Amino acid sequence: MTLCAGVAPRGSAVSPGRRGGALLAVAGVLAMACFAPASSVAQSMRAPKPRAKAAAPVYVSYVTHEGDTLYDIAGHYLRDPNDWAVLSRVNHVPAPRRMPAGVVLRLPADKLKQEQESARVIATSGPVEHAFGKNPYVPLAQGATLGEGDRIRTGENGFVSLELPDGSHVTVAQNGLLDVSTLRRTTLTGASDRVLELRSGEVESQVTHATKKDDRFQIRSPSVVAGVRGTRFKVAYNGDARITAVEVLDGAVGVDPAALGGRVPPPPGVPLQASAQLVKARFGSVTRAGETIGGPVELLPAPALAQPGKVQDGKTVAFDLVPAEHAVAYRVQIARDADQLDLIRDLRASGPHADFGDLPDGTYFVRIAAIDGNGLEGLPQVYAFERRQLGLAASAGQRAGSRDYEFRWFVSRATVETRFRFVLATTADLRHPLVDRTDLSGGQLVVSDLPVGDYYWTIVAEQFENGRLYEKSSAVRSFTLAR
Repeated sequence: MTLCAGVAPRGSAVSPGRRGGALLAVAGVLAMACFAPASSVAQSMRAPKPRAKAAAPVYVSYVTHEGDTLYDIAGHYLRDPNDWAVLSRVNHVPAPRRMPAGVVLRLPADKLKQEQESARVIATSGPVEHAFGKNPYVPLAQGATLGEGDRIRTGENGFVSLELPDGSHVTVAQNGLLDVSTLRRTTLTGASDRVLELRSGEVESQVTHATKKDDRFQIRSPSVVAGVRGTRFKVAYNGDARITAVEVLDGAVGVDPAALGGRVPPPPGVPLQASAQLVKARFGSVTRAGETIGGPVELLPAPALAQPGKVQDGKTVAFDLVPAEHAVAYRVQIARDADQLDLIRDLRASGPHADFGDLPDGTYFVRIAAIDGNGLEGLPQVYAFERRQLGLAASAGQRAGSRDYEFRWFVSRATVETRFRFVLATTADLRHPLVDRTDLSGGQLVVSDLPVGDYYWTIVAEQFENGRLYEKSSAVRSFTLAR
């Protein structure tokens, strides 16, 4: 999204206002953020003609304190203290003069001082490293702070989430490379300026709604620049194909060619050209480096889990999805939190089934999405699930010289009180049991005087913990009792 700011008229007279505390306002009236047609943007990115008019300067208003001087104002709010001379010329104010309170001065927006800020690492999982500048990579831990010049690298099943000073969050997925290019705050206006360079992989951003009209948040890849204010979106860059995918879940994202026609984007407060493409919520865009920005594509609806309430009590954590129309693949992720900031697993499956292997017991959140033929990830659905391994094992055998059968079982999670149910029947569906014993506390049962025939049986373990009943059934087993 591009910000359009108002421009103070040239040669306007400087007049004192009300006396009192310092006031801060944008010169004139700032225009609201806007988007121009793509044709206008394409023309603006060409080399300027020799006779083209220069862009009008943009100013920010400052209302003086009692006794302010141009030296003080330039020292506090401009990058170069010597630019007091610029203030003197623009505002027609003699340099040595001490001014009364309430005088409205114009400060050039492109000369405003910015202070560097830092991002805090709030979650990491798996292989995550960082490096400053050209220094070697070292492990990155939760609680660390990063700033301009830091580089982030994640490995297989490596994830890291950052929290920015305004409460925004950025999550780097596995096998990613992300550089912190700009992380600053304008001293005078308090506007934030955040630019992140995605060199490989995927980054998901949850950006707080901007409180300043000239706040800026951008994710740049070698293909595009995605700029937003107040939204949730993803940017993924495939270096082999040189393709960038942008997926917007909330708000809107302005997408431009990466080089912006060779121009370096101006600082906050200075208007940019309108974005080449506006991608709204529930839409995405795919762009190849060097080509025209891809048009909006509607994202696929969120799929559903086949058994959303299932306790993951097997040897592996696995999910079956309800097949989604137009889906060519699925994305399934596991996190420790519902917002997916603390990711621990990430899998792209060609069909509606995902198996993550083993996972420690606990409560987790799984996020699922369908992927379309463009490679765009659709809208997500998040479910909470319980991972709880009872480790139920069972066996049976005939006692020598008799028609008695002895059944044994045990659970590996023996620290919790466990009750058992034993079912024996002559059919595999167990609908008409010969024996149905409930509330067994031991791990052994003998059934005597069974007639010759085929039998089927199972054992069900039940544990009650944290206000919830957990059940685990063994496979239905069979045996034949001969003469």
